[in-house]
Amino acid sequence: MAKHFLSIKDLSKKEILELISLSIKIKKNPKKYSKSLSGKTLLLFFEAPSLRTEVSLETAIYQMGGEPIAFHAENSPWKFGKESIEDVARVISQYSDVAALRIYSHEDLVKFAKNSKIPVINAMTNFSHPLQLIADLMTILEKKRKFQGLKLCYLGDGNNNVTNSLLYGCSKIGINISVGCPAGREYDVSKKVLQESKSFAKKNKSSVQVYHNAKESAKEADVVYTDSWMSYRINPNQKKKRIKVFKKFEVNKKIMDHAKKNAIFMHCLPAKRGYEVTKQVIDGKQSVVFQQAKNRLFSEKAVLYKLLKK
Repeated sequence: MAKHFLSIKDLSKKEILELISLSIKIKKNPKKYSKSLSGKTLLLFFEAPSLRTEVSLETAIYQMGGEPIAFHAENSPWKFGKESIEDVARVISQYSDVAALRIYSHEDLVKFAKNSKIPVINAMTNFSHPLQLIADLMTILEKKRKFQGLKLCYLGDGNNNVTNSLLYGCSKIGINISVGCPAGREYDVSKKVLQESKSFAKKNKSSVQVYHNAKESAKEADVVYTDSWMSYRINPNQKKKRIKVFKKFEVNKKIMDHAKKNAIFMHCLPAKRGYEVTKQVIDGKQSVVFQQAKNRLFSEKAVLYKLLKK
């Protein structure tokens, strides 16, 4: 695997599958890896809010024998323009073995990585959420036992970090993906991401489709996935407008009825019941959202192990 873990786009099909395989091995036998990162330090550098990512990463390094250090951006001179992100990267490299950044700007993440002497993990940017993607694919494999030939339907915001990661990840490993989102530049899939993911899909004998109709997108899906309509990057004053625009893409029983009978429902959380998904669906038998959340721990252990045990 590359020195850093910044985007699913950067990984080969083989590397993605290896990470998923290792995640499952660690989940089955965590004791085997309990001392594998002994003496290693993980620096958590967070600008964006977090629950699952921060807690799971701290737990992951601790359960593998290492130590986490949580540092929030509001305490950093970089946040106040007192220090460049290049210098922050150079300083952190002197103290820690690996750094995980949850910051809004993907460009700043890349800049940080270029100036870092230690591996850098993308713990979420506005463009990409690769840690979530590995856990998602791990969950799909546990439930469906395969990737090739499956159809994943994503409903909601097409211009979203999770959507981007799903498009890259599914197209690279052979899952057919359909995105159902409102029309318009603000909500539609990025032209660049769409073009790149279609290119990956062609190589891996899968398909990428974008619809502006939820039912059409969900037809015969094996997996139905959604995310919050109000991502961290969205200004709160946009809430009323976005609820009106996205209401037709809510995942409810009617939408799930268009998917296959054995379809699973996924959500990266946090979820707003009654908005992007109904309580009946997210708390129903088809939902795997908490298995999905649990798998973040094991997939993050796999990423840490791969980066630090070369």
